[in-house]
Amino acid sequence: MESPEVEYQEEVEVLTAKEHQIVLHNDDVNTFDHVIRCLIRICDQTAEQAEQCAYLVHYHGKCVVKTGAYEDLKPRCLLLLEEGLSAELV
Repeated sequence: MESPEVEYQEEVEVLTAKEHQIVLHNDDVNTFDHVIRCLIRICDQTAEQAEQCAYLVHYHGKCVVKTGAYEDLKPRCLLLLEEGLSAELV
């Protein structure tokens, strides 16, 4: 049986390693081509990934387009917003 200190340390490591997500939301303004180009350029997606995400956003209202560390995702999310896309960092 592990000591309480080791157990606590493992919990802290799990909490600090939490990944964040950029969620892209559907809108009635942007074209599929614009969304796809932005996802390729800003989120480092392949053309196929970007197209699939664009369709998921269109038909389901939202899609996680990038996961990772907050420090990496924040500037990417801001760039998506600057491009007129509806995105949030969670």
